[in-house]
This record gives sequence, C-alpha cells and structure tokens, in this order.
Amino acid sequence: MPFDPATVTWEAVYGGALIALARMADVSLGVLRVANVGAGRRGTAWFIAFCEALIWVIAVSGVVKNLDNPVYAVFYALGFATGTFLGMTAERLWARGERVVRVFTHDGEAMSLALRDKGYRVTQFEGKGLQGPIQLLFIQVPRREARELPHLARKIDADCFIIIDDIKATLPGKTPLELDDLAK
Repeated sequence: MPFDPATVTWEAVYGGALIALARMADVSLGVLRVANVGAGRRGTAWFIAFCEALIWVIAVSGVVKNLDNPVYAVFYALGFATGTFLGMTAERLWARGERVVRVFTHDGEAMSLALRDKGYRVTQFEGKGLQGPIQLLFIQVPRREARELPHLARKIDADCFIIIDDIKATLPGKTPLELDDLAK
C-alpha cells in the first residue's frame, strides 16, 4: 500500500506520540527486568515484568487499531529504539550489585598496595604467563566503582590485562550443603 500523506494528521501524531511514550516505558522496563533476572532478584523482576507487559498490551492495541496508518508503526518503532537506549542508561545509572575486577599484571605488589591504599579489597595470586611470572589480582567492587578501577590499574601498569564480571552472589562462609540450598 503506498504512503498517503493525508494520513499524517494531528490526531495520528498525538496518538503515535502516546504509543512511542508507552513503548519507551515498556522497553526501558524490559532492560531493567533482564538486569534483575541476571542478578537473581526474582521479586523485582516479577513486578517489572508485570508493568512491562501491561504497558506493552496498551501500546500494541493502539497500533493494531490503526494498521491502515503507517504513522503509528513509525512511532512504535521510535518508542522501541528510544526505550532501549533509555533502559540501558537507567540500568547504568542505577548500577546495583557488585563486580569482580581481575587484573593480570607484572607489577602485582605495587598495584595491590596502591589499590589497598584507596580502600579496595585485593586478593593476589601468583601465576605464570606467556612472558614469565605474573600476578592475578581479584578486586570486588560496587558496580559504580568498576569503571574507575581500570584507570587506576593502568596508571601503575599500562600493559595490564583487565576482566570485569558481574557477581550474581557472594557466599562467604557457606558450606557445600548450604550452597546447594541457595541454588534451589
């Protein structure tokens, strides 16, 4: 069906804008839901999923009622794309949880001392790399601080190798039997 410019009315733009706002909300919530699922926060993920689905049904019904007008589909896509961006931004700002930063370095002693002086908890391991002895540092940090740590590490050893991972759970002092109970 060819595009008819007459379908671009103020009513269609207003309706499309509402659909775009609804999609921005539900897609943003979807990003936050996935982050909560990954972190094992089931209750929060359930609540977000409920709100997300409810908003999605409202947005889709607005498009389905107006399939003859492509303006609604364009606003739907605009809302989806913008919602993805907004959700990622909100998740980054919210930054709940912990990360582990692993630093592979030839200057382990100096780096451990410098990071400990800044208040980081550092565990150091000895290892062998391609070019000889190497130290592996494990540093557990709040997610908000994980982006700063590589800059500090690279000031000490510009050639260090860094891996950052999310931590799903920390289980200090648990026995294997207790760990099995937590996995259920």
